[in-house]
Amino acid sequence: MRTRPTLTAAILISGICWAPLCTSAARAQVTIDASKITCDQFVHSKILPVRIMAAWLSGFYQGKNDNRIVDPQRFQENLNKIETFCYQEKNFKTPVMQAIEQTLRPGK
Repeated sequence: MRTRPTLTAAILISGICWAPLCTSAARAQVTIDASKITCDQFVHSKILPVRIMAAWLSGFYQGKNDNRIVDPQRFQENLNKIETFCYQEKNFKTPVMQAIEQTLRPGK
């Protein structure tokens, strides 16, 4: 009868030891190719909340242009322009990075 408590203890201990593995497996890392995100996915927060995605995109373009200035008012104005463009059903399939280049290029 001594093997039963030992076996039960071994099963419980192994369950506890494996719990972190189960937890980390549930939080699998996901990567996103930002160039493939469509306007529909962007404005309907299908990938990330709009403002988080917009902040990442803004940082991407600011870095690309070697601009280290953060202008919250301009960020909001640009976000409004992108949302206006992307909310049009005819633009749902347009990649959001293409929408940015179309709506925010100089002279627009």
